Amino acid sequence: MTKLGNSPKVLGLDISTKTIGWALFDIQSKELLELTHFSPKIKPKPEDKLVEMMEKVDQFKEKMVDYKNVGITKIIIEEPLINSNNIRTVAILMRYNSFITRVIYDELGIIPEYISTYDSRKFAFPKLYSPNSKGKKVLFGGYDKGCDKKHIVWEQVSTKEPHLTWVYTRNNTLKKENYDMSDAYTCVLGQMSKSEIW
Repeated sequence: MTKLGNSPKVLGLDISTKTIGWALFDIQSKELLELTHFSPKIKPKPEDKLVEMMEKVDQFKEKMVDYKNVGITKIIIEEPLINSNNIRTVAILMRYNSFITRVIYDELGIIPEYISTYDSRKFAFPKLYSPNSKGKKVLFGGYDKGCDKKHIVWEQVSTKEPHLTWVYTRNNTLKKENYDMSDAYTCVLGQMSKSEIW
């Protein structure tokens, strides 16, 4: 990781139990240094879901160790959406987020900042906050009600970073990981804008 130097950096994470979107920026230049995803795979897969989660956290910890000396001074995590109908899913995601937060603190000594998905998108891409059919300003106001919000966010990111290479399936459709990466990117942009740092 020495190629990144040690100027102050901000890392954005979009955490799900399957994939963690990962966006690293230089704070002073606002330049995107790395946009990737981390999808830990545990083999053989433990029967106990909690054991599997702990082993995924261990893999995340190994990744964090590689980033100890690259100048990360700020970490922003997109808050998990907790409006799921499945309370068990919500509980697992919250638990996983807590474990990841602890690893970040233990390895880098940083207490992450959290930003809601709503604020992340609103502050990162102000044009998405526009009047709806009734004239009220809302997020995705200029779009149809059933629009694919994750895809729209991805479009915003790919417009801002035209040099990026995205991951496609064999059928030439965007892989889900692209959306995790876009969300990680957006939460950094959103929080830095909301905090009036950028």
